[in-house]
Parts: sequence; C-alpha cells; structure tokens
Amino acid sequence: MKLNNSEQEIVILGRSFHLKGILGRPPGAKAVVVFAHGSGSGRLSSRNNFVARELQKAGFATLLMDLLTEDEEADRKNVFDIHLLSERLLLAKNWVAANTSALSLVGYFGASTGAAAALEAAAKDPANIFAVVSRGGRPDLAMSSLPQVKAPTLLIVGGRDDVVIELNQKALRQLTCAKELTIIPGATHLFEEPGALEQVAQKAAHWFVSHVEVVWIR
Repeated sequence: MKLNNSEQEIVILGRSFHLKGILGRPPGAKAVVVFAHGSGSGRLSSRNNFVARELQKAGFATLLMDLLTEDEEADRKNVFDIHLLSERLLLAKNWVAANTSALSLVGYFGASTGAAAALEAAAKDPANIFAVVSRGGRPDLAMSSLPQVKAPTLLIVGGRDDVVIELNQKALRQLTCAKELTIIPGATHLFEEPGALEQVAQKAAHWFVSHVEVVWIR
C-alpha cells in the first residue's frame, strides 16, 4: 500500500515485542482516531485504510497498527483475546501521548473483534477518549465492560448481517453512555456493496466530528 503525504510508518515498542503502524497526520489535526482491526487483520486493511483517509479529510489524525506480532497471529486464539487486544490499544494510546503532544484527544474505530477491544480499552482507561465507532463489530464480546464505557459510541451494522445486528442490539442495551445503532441498508458484514463503505466512513466522520467539537467547546 502506498502512503500518502501525511502518512508515515511507525513502530510501537512493548516490553518484549514491537508493533508496526501507520500514522496519518494531516495539517492542523488536534485529535487522533486509533483503529482496532479484527479477525487477524492489521494496519494494511484496505477497508480501514479507506475509512482512515476519509477521517483525515475530516481533520483527524489516524493510527492504524498491527495489534499482534507475526508469531502471535499464528495462534488463532489471540485474534479473539479481547483482553490482549485492548491492552495493545492502550499501548497505542500511550504512544500517542508520548510522541504526538498536539493530539490530546483519542477516538477508537473498531471492526469485528476489534470493536470489542476498542470498547474494553475505552472502559479501562476513559481519559481523553472522546468517541468510539464500531464497524460490523462484535461489541458483545466485551459485554461486561460496556456499562463502564463513558465515550459516546456509534455501532454501525450492515442491514443484511442479521446475526450481528442482534448482537449489537444486545450490546446497545448494556451501554450507558451516549449511543446509537446505525444500520446500512443492503450491506453485508464486510460492507463490500457499492457505496456501503462510503456510508460507513461518512457516518463515522460525522460521529467523531460532532463529539470532538463538544469536548473542545467545554
């Protein structure tokens, strides 16, 4: 994947591992959206890169990263280890605070199992988290953490993704923050239908813009 002029490759160091990432930082960005990929996907996910670049157009910095190392990805259990994935998101959040002082506010955009990780991370450490968006996510995998989420949360689901719609409806009832469930008509789980992913990006951008503005006004 070719990076645009506002993007750069980064490395986030853990205690005994390192994770590759792509930081997109358009001029004037004051908030960053950290992406949580699902089902073994990573920083090169074409769908999340599309959404990231639309968010950059809306004025947000974006951080796409591999939540797992290559060795960890070889064990499929790690893909569904929500606790592990959420800890990696908190590592990314701390990296942002240490390396990009101007980006004081953080949002999470989670897909599939990454949505559960994003919500658990938001519940564990709510400081400076201004919003969360889930795309075709499995927030039900973080059910016990949902009542502790404080950041406004948008759940986006495809209209033809019946099972996931039901799971998101159950999760929505557990959330006590500002919340909304949006269904994209005719879309399946991966939002591959013409115009479906564009609608996801548009709704995500609107959610993030609306809620970051509320924080700035305060």
